[in-house]
Amino acid sequence: MNFRNSMSTSMMAFVLGTMTAAQALANDAVDGTKVTFTKDVLPILQENCQDCHRTGGANLGGMVAPMAFVTYQEVRPWAKAIAKEVQARNMPPWDASPEFQGVFKNERSLTEDEIATLVAWAATGAANGNPNDAPQPLTFPESGGWQIGTPDLVVEMPEKYFVADDVEDLYITFNVELTEEQLPEDRYIKAIEFRPGSSVVHHIISDPLGGLAPGNDPTVFADGYYQELRKGTAVSFQMHYHKEPGPGTGVWDRSSAAVKFYPKGEKPEHQIRTAVLGHMDFKIPAGDSNYTDTIEESFDQDIEIISFSPHMHLRGKSAQYRAKYADGNVKSLLDVPNYDFNWQTSYEFNDPPVLPAGTKVHLTMAWDNSADNPHNPDPTKEVVFGQPTTAEMMFGFMRFAYLEEPEESEVDAAALTAFVGTYKFDVRGGTSFTISLKGGKLMADFPGNPPFPIASKAKDQFEFALASMVLNFKRNDDDDVDAVVMHNQGDVHRATKVKKE
Repeated sequence: MNFRNSMSTSMMAFVLGTMTAAQALANDAVDGTKVTFTKDVLPILQENCQDCHRTGGANLGGMVAPMAFVTYQEVRPWAKAIAKEVQARNMPPWDASPEFQGVFKNERSLTEDEIATLVAWAATGAANGNPNDAPQPLTFPESGGWQIGTPDLVVEMPEKYFVADDVEDLYITFNVELTEEQLPEDRYIKAIEFRPGSSVVHHIISDPLGGLAPGNDPTVFADGYYQELRKGTAVSFQMHYHKEPGPGTGVWDRSSAAVKFYPKGEKPEHQIRTAVLGHMDFKIPAGDSNYTDTIEESFDQDIEIISFSPHMHLRGKSAQYRAKYADGNVKSLLDVPNYDFNWQTSYEFNDPPVLPAGTKVHLTMAWDNSADNPHNPDPTKEVVFGQPTTAEMMFGFMRFAYLEEPEESEVDAAALTAFVGTYKFDVRGGTSFTISLKGGKLMADFPGNPPFPIASKAKDQFEFALASMVLNFKRNDDDDVDAVVMHNQGDVHRATKVKKE
């Protein structure tokens, strides 16, 4: 976790409260009611920790627990470290503000009483206790190590890839054509899980499966919600490898993804879509400890929000999503006051909030580019958007579903080929992106991000189907598309077509 030198009043009050509770438990120990592993500690570990802290434990986006917390012999040497980490709320890893406790179904957090128990156990000698007091050991289903259970489909990179000794940051894409045997018909996806094939995988972006980032849980859709995987699809693995360069640091990688489908013949009701809120033209001044940027996206139909996933790099500090309703009311949807680059959590709602048509989702992100940020590669440099870990990003991924599925208009696929190609921004350092045609739909593919579908509004005018950016394509005297002008919440950017795909 990223820790700041200052501590808020509320956090200080929490810590002092925990210390008081721990002292009370310690006093009970003196009076004869001793805190023990078997009776008091093991149930907490089973409930909150052992899914990861065990042999063959959960792989959360490449984050694997380095020790097991199953037996007393395994846990006892870590008693003081456990007390320190839970008291500081470093573990379990969870960065949402305490005001959202109970809001997200994948929440990893301990109650104040549970924290106090672990602290008191360490403070009073970390006793084992009576073996008869211990709960039955947990059993975990055998599924080849997949958390989503035995998958219906596993897709691997085409072959092993060697990440060479001199690599620090490397972006490379692999494509896998699904065969008739793998996917004989269109299917509806219930769950997706990625498995990094080596320790140097930082993140994976996969069209059309989604992706993986450090600390991610597998994606499991609620009953009735789905993504579609169509027969003949090509699955991409856009890999970001990151490591310390040097002799002997090279490793082989062959990452994979697992998919579970709904039963054949079952048609779930709601299709999951992804909106991407963010800018790519920010400039974070050298030494700035609290640089902020904001963006709003509006939705012209009633939606329900499934999850939020904020994404920044090493200077990322905080992220806040709010709903701004048409009547002027504002509601906080998620506050991440201490963003952690190593635990890029997807916050999955227990009860998806419904936003009526006309509501705007407002995202504010902050970065710490000062010397006080221990993860800052160089506080003397201005930082802009970029793929490398040492550059920065501003993306607020948001999964949502329409309450009523919109009707899709038929578009002549042959006419869409005019827009296909590679485009280069006139500013932003000349960043390039591509527009491709897949399954009769145009997709915009920006480096380091999943492809975004774009939908037709009028002749030569499109919009991101999942957000509010409008694209106006320009034609030359020969009636060929040669540029596009993007309009996004008042920002206007032009990109010139440099290559036809």
